[in-house]
Amino acid sequence: MNTYWNTFSESIIGTLNWVGQSITFNVPWYNNYFWGLIVISLAVWGLEMAFPWRKTQKIIRKDFWLDAFYMFFNFFIFAIIISGFYATFEQLMTGLSLTMQSFTILDLSSLPSWAQLVIFFVILDFVQWFTHVLLHKFPILWQYHKVHHSVEEMGFAAHLRYHWMENILYKPLKTIGVMILGGFEPSQAFIVHFLAITIGHLNHANVKITWGPLKYIFNNSVMHLWHHARHLPESRDKGVNFGISLSLWDYLFKTNYIPAENGEIALGFDDLESFPKDFIGQNTYGFSKTKKETKAA
Repeated sequence: MNTYWNTFSESIIGTLNWVGQSITFNVPWYNNYFWGLIVISLAVWGLEMAFPWRKTQKIIRKDFWLDAFYMFFNFFIFAIIISGFYATFEQLMTGLSLTMQSFTILDLSSLPSWAQLVIFFVILDFVQWFTHVLLHKFPILWQYHKVHHSVEEMGFAAHLRYHWMENILYKPLKTIGVMILGGFEPSQAFIVHFLAITIGHLNHANVKITWGPLKYIFNNSVMHLWHHARHLPESRDKGVNFGISLSLWDYLFKTNYIPAENGEIALGFDDLESFPKDFIGQNTYGFSKTKKETKAA
């Protein structure tokens, strides 16, 4: 038991130190996600100011600061808290003779670096697309995912407004994706991670982006705005446009939906008015709502 506790505590301390070193520029720039997130955010925010899609939307839009807090909470604060649990779980799996290489299907080690990155990017994006579909399909998961869909005015920082329970679901499935690829990330995986942050910010930004013919491959702000649409056809009531970085999964599995390119559409969900407006309320909502529904059933 002491061994697991040591792993748990050391992982939290290690992650906390990593964040601290990132803030003070004591990690290589390509691993500095703290300042990388800030630079990307400022750049995309600058695009919103220079080329606003919705002209009447304010630069400091509704819930701007709440979403800014979500960015740092989900990317860093919660990462510190949860790191101990994942490290302990990995140690437990090792004790059962299960390693990251136990489930390898594709061994990327012999491939060129560019091929490793492309496959890594595509596989992880598909895992996230599939997870996103689950968040919409199952009512118990939707109660947590509502936090992300409570955005009423879209902007870059809305990218990382999500319930901390989503981390609990996404992380293990993404780990499975890494295990399938031989149990390791390519040495230049930071390129994929920074690219995913940039695309995610642009998808939520108040900037009209379609990528031209590449719209069938890469997700974009027009497509993703309809993912957040409050009103959808009855046949699409479980959601549309689930793509994270890539749109191709939606086109392949027929979940794409872009009836118009007007940025002035209502966002959210039917009972949005009764949804909590503060961070604490939003992050406890899923539990209380699920408990009530269970009792009613």
